[in-house]
Amino acid sequence: MTARRIEANVPRSLRRFLALEDFEPVARRHLPRQIYGYYAGAAETNAAHAGNSRALAALGLVPRVLVDTRARSTRHALFGHAYSLPVGIAPMGLSGLATFEGDLALAKAAAVEGALMVASATSLMPLERLAEEGKACWFQTYLPGEPERIRRMVARVAAAGYETLVLTADVPVAANRENNARTGFSAPLKPSLRLFWDGITHPSWSLGTFARTLASGMPRFENMDAFRGPTLLSRNAVRDIGARDGLDWSHLDLIRQLWPGRLVVKGILAPEDVTIARERGVDGVWISNHGGRQLDTAIAPMSVLREAVSAAGGMAVLIDGGFRRGTDVLKALALGADFVFVGRPFLFAAAVGGERGIRHAFGLLQAEIARNMAMLGVSRLDELQPMHVRAVG
Repeated sequence: MTARRIEANVPRSLRRFLALEDFEPVARRHLPRQIYGYYAGAAETNAAHAGNSRALAALGLVPRVLVDTRARSTRHALFGHAYSLPVGIAPMGLSGLATFEGDLALAKAAAVEGALMVASATSLMPLERLAEEGKACWFQTYLPGEPERIRRMVARVAAAGYETLVLTADVPVAANRENNARTGFSAPLKPSLRLFWDGITHPSWSLGTFARTLASGMPRFENMDAFRGPTLLSRNAVRDIGARDGLDWSHLDLIRQLWPGRLVVKGILAPEDVTIARERGVDGVWISNHGGRQLDTAIAPMSVLREAVSAAGGMAVLIDGGFRRGTDVLKALALGADFVFVGRPFLFAAAVGGERGIRHAFGLLQAEIARNMAMLGVSRLDELQPMHVRAVG
């Protein structure tokens, strides 16, 4: 995909966004402070979040020259399915507050672009609707160490027709997100003068997103369990998340026994855990520190990628954490990752331009990857090797 083709297909209002980083400052002005803070913030000192970008910046690319790359393609396969580019949308909570029916907008945009989107357990839209209308086929879940609740939730996801179940394993307890406390954010949202003022001072969001959402009925946390969760706006309600700190490998064995499709474990950083996951029959591991939103100072996924690939023994290795450019994606693929996921930038693109904004974000990444493949001297993504990457600095 060339830059000229992207520009021709993109609404004029979006053409000023030339890279993923361009969406965030505009989204910050558009979104209420509490919502933007929830999306952008991380845990405690934000060290893990910042470390993700530093780990990518510490790697340089080594191009090969005088290679005919006119036939290059950004298409990439994962679990036998070919996607238009090796980048998917990571599961993100409360995406429905970025734009009207934000979860569905993310799913539809990915489907149109031939890309991958992972539906979130903390979506405000039922997972069944995301599968039916958005063609979502990957679902991410948080599960407590309670076998009966695990059975009910796995059965619900299977009945909806999802092909891949992603178990997020790095949230045994809620993180210390001081940014949320400073902005007054909570989940569910609690009515307050601060929340009211945020709405008044951001009228385009209040009318275009929040009012339209409320017109369809008070949204709920729909997918945390086999039953509907509390409403989004409540003074007293709390989410019944169960005993997540009791979840262990034996529960993964139960999920593997119950789940008929592909199973991925997300939130792994230790190579030793990659080995255990492989031995217990999962289909893939997702190397992630939760975007820096859980354990502060946790190591960056890119710092352990090669060890994880070695421990995987041919099992699929997925990764997220600070990816913003096509060059970032190519570094991960060269070091053995099978697929890369991006989170926050797609939410900011949704806030700025809805479904078309998300599609534009995909187009920007695809164009960068195609352009950089030519300069690296590769025509297929599976030609990338560790020799294309060097540590710098």
